[in-house]
Amino acid sequence: MAIRRRELLAAGAGAGLLVGCGSNTGRGGGGPGASLKQWYHQYGEPGTQQAVQRYAAAFKKAHVTVEWRPGNYDQQTAAALLTDSGPDVFEVNGPTLDQIQGGQVLDLTDLVDGVRDDFNPSVLGPKTYRGRVYGIPQVVDTQLLYYRKSLLEKAGLEPPTTLDALVDAARELTGGKVKGLFLGNDGGAGVLGGTPLYAAGLELVTQDGEVGFDDPAAARTLGKLHRFHTDESLLLGAPSDWSDPSAFLQGLTAMQWSGLWALPQVRRELGDDFGVLPFPADGGGGRPTVPVGAYGAAVSARSRHKEVAKEYVKWLWVDHTDFQQDFALSYGFHIPARVSLAEKAGRLRQGPAADAVRFATDHGYAQPLLWTPASQTAYQDALSRIIRNGASPERELRAVVRKVSAELDRVKKSS
Repeated sequence: MAIRRRELLAAGAGAGLLVGCGSNTGRGGGGPGASLKQWYHQYGEPGTQQAVQRYAAAFKKAHVTVEWRPGNYDQQTAAALLTDSGPDVFEVNGPTLDQIQGGQVLDLTDLVDGVRDDFNPSVLGPKTYRGRVYGIPQVVDTQLLYYRKSLLEKAGLEPPTTLDALVDAARELTGGKVKGLFLGNDGGAGVLGGTPLYAAGLELVTQDGEVGFDDPAAARTLGKLHRFHTDESLLLGAPSDWSDPSAFLQGLTAMQWSGLWALPQVRRELGDDFGVLPFPADGGGGRPTVPVGAYGAAVSARSRHKEVAKEYVKWLWVDHTDFQQDFALSYGFHIPARVSLAEKAGRLRQGPAADAVRFATDHGYAQPLLWTPASQTAYQDALSRIIRNGASPERELRAVVRKVSAELDRVKKSS
């Protein structure tokens, strides 16, 4: 899998343009001048590129050129939207608030008339601004806690359903060459992000656009994450990072935080000797939590064929449910963005896969649209100091709250 797909849940958009790309063409007829350029980030899953070419070729109202973009895709699209040489239709981890407020992308609300409630609300929400939809979700990716059933049973442990139980289980499962938990080679700061805050019953940004973690519960929860370090129960320095299940499969760790995409490989190698869980709840107001993310299709405001581009997006990501199922499950392992499609997908109807769909539906959260890269950086740096260095959660969070509050004031004034 391409690194961009794996890092979707924690990615932020940037600026600048990296030139050089591969291009492939799907031809579908259409009248004179009916020509669209469509961009995707470079997937590493075999067959995906050929699939999107096939979809494009089936659209008969325009000639659609599909471009496969290696490199920092978010930076490429951010820069291309400012020029007349960019795509008409493009895959996007967003759009960002700046792109929406700057009028760089078209309003696509009318494309989901009648089916809006069928899209997973956790991933449609961040593509919605003031009630208007600016991106159509394609698939849902989520992260999960994988655990070895046999190792927990041998230790006399139940799958942890609270953060305290997870800390205790990680300590009990650590011994010899096996660590209790793997959260990534940085100790978890990069991949966990806001997940522990949501598990504490908080959020990054409230519905009113205010800081959602200016609460003593935030410090209590984040402070517990340092206990993994003091207990020496975290695997660090693994041959591959959290997105790859190798450490889990090689028996280096009894539990690992990774992505849904790893599930088929884990199942092939471990059979039934594994289960999956959401990040466990913490505190009386806490709740189980999983982060979700979704690339979506957007239309550039600079397109010379705006209406045809919108029609193509509706045709592909709203009307053609067969293509949507194919894209989600035939070349990788992802959840269709439409709830009705996820519910009837055969590969998602039993075992850990069914659990993952349920977690994403019942406990999923996505980074809110108002959570900007500046806010992300301030929070993530503080989280790293708390987890790895034992920095005071209260002091670190006070500083983050000030920075995020100022950033939210800035973006709200721009709207």
